[in-house]
Amino acid sequence: MKTLWAPWRAEYIYCAVGKPSTAKRHCLFCNLLKAKDDKGHLVLLRGRHAFVVMNRFPYNNGHLMVAPNRHTMDLETLSAAESGELFRLTQESLAVLRRALKPHGFNVGANLGRVAGAGVAGHVHVHIVPRWNGDVNFMPLLGETKVISEHLSETYDRLERQFRSSKSK
Repeated sequence: MKTLWAPWRAEYIYCAVGKPSTAKRHCLFCNLLKAKDDKGHLVLLRGRHAFVVMNRFPYNNGHLMVAPNRHTMDLETLSAAESGELFRLTQESLAVLRRALKPHGFNVGANLGRVAGAGVAGHVHVHIVPRWNGDVNFMPLLGETKVISEHLSETYDRLERQFRSSKSK
């Protein structure tokens, strides 16, 4: 197996295990909520109980994450308002991605716990990955390289406009 050394990812995926105050202080999603520069941090939409952010290390162009504002690792601890907004923003994200990027399908899911593949295990979040016919081609299979077809800032601008126009309706 080949190993790719990517130390710059540590800041993104690090969420300390231990005291809740320590975990929260080092949590990617909690830090995004405190940040003021939404574009710089790829935050597309802030709701009362949840928010939408682009994945800085996407599996595919337009890869989004929807997370509750409250730091919790379990879906079952979310209040009705939190889980309702998490699901509503997931639906809205799907609609925005359909309009802006015209994907042929989606992978939508949550990795609950580190053994389930969660990069940020301490703060539950839903992944939305747009998919196109042919997006799994020879590059990842033979070249072990994933091609992302658009710069993150261009995708951000395109999606942010769609979220803004959805809000005004």
